[in-house]
Amino acid sequence: MTNQTLHPRIMAVVNQKGGVGKTTTAVNLATALAACGKRVLIIDLDPQGNASTGLGLEAAQRETGSYEVLVDGASISEATQPTIVPNMSIVSTTPDLAGAEIELIDLPRREYRLKDALAATNLAYDFILIDCPPSLSLLTLNAMVAADCVLVPLQCEFYALEGLSQLIKTIDRVRQQLNPVLEIQGVVLTMYDKRSSLNEQVAADVRAHFGTKVYETAIPRNVRIAEAPSYGKPALLYDIRCAGSQAYIHLASELLRREQGLEGRSLKVA
Repeated sequence: MTNQTLHPRIMAVVNQKGGVGKTTTAVNLATALAACGKRVLIIDLDPQGNASTGLGLEAAQRETGSYEVLVDGASISEATQPTIVPNMSIVSTTPDLAGAEIELIDLPRREYRLKDALAATNLAYDFILIDCPPSLSLLTLNAMVAADCVLVPLQCEFYALEGLSQLIKTIDRVRQQLNPVLEIQGVVLTMYDKRSSLNEQVAADVRAHFGTKVYETAIPRNVRIAEAPSYGKPALLYDIRCAGSQAYIHLASELLRREQGLEGRSLKVA
């Protein structure tokens, strides 16, 4: 990648359905990218604040965050703080973000608030990952308008394709009306259990519909991934050897190959 200091790659991690591993993917993919030596910023745009909690930020440490950026006009620099992960910073969520939907409605350039804030700051990052709320809201819209691309975590379950179809229609509308460069960077299969015939069928259906947009690396169901946030750590710091952590390391490697314009190939998880 060239000139990343001037223009980091901005990815919105989006799925309007909750419980699909969206925040888990944002936090652990960002951690894996940082471990590869990339400078990474996470923007926690979910009022639940799970990305902030999962990186060990207590409520008292979140005085200035994404709400202040979107509504009060605070700069990204003011709202950014380091995390326990080297090379990775975060714009955290403050409790006020839950009310931002209503307040944004009457603000000028309401869909462009995050994009304008990012444009006004010298961003010394290679990647910016935006963790979106599990809804197609004004917060999610701000993320899509600000982003270069969308990364979609997709749970291997019966209604997955239906939900993904709705999301793609929304992405198309955003591209046509608000952000012509927006693209789908990739689809990540999450909570995958190769022993389940339903999981295998859903994965096959998703790959049949979306082809090479679907990452070869699938994120398995893994107890250690589920435990890690309660310790305020990404899974990669909590237990780097577990199957989930290894999968996110391979996902980061595959993503970097894609971003460099190389053909992504599957990697076996150690």
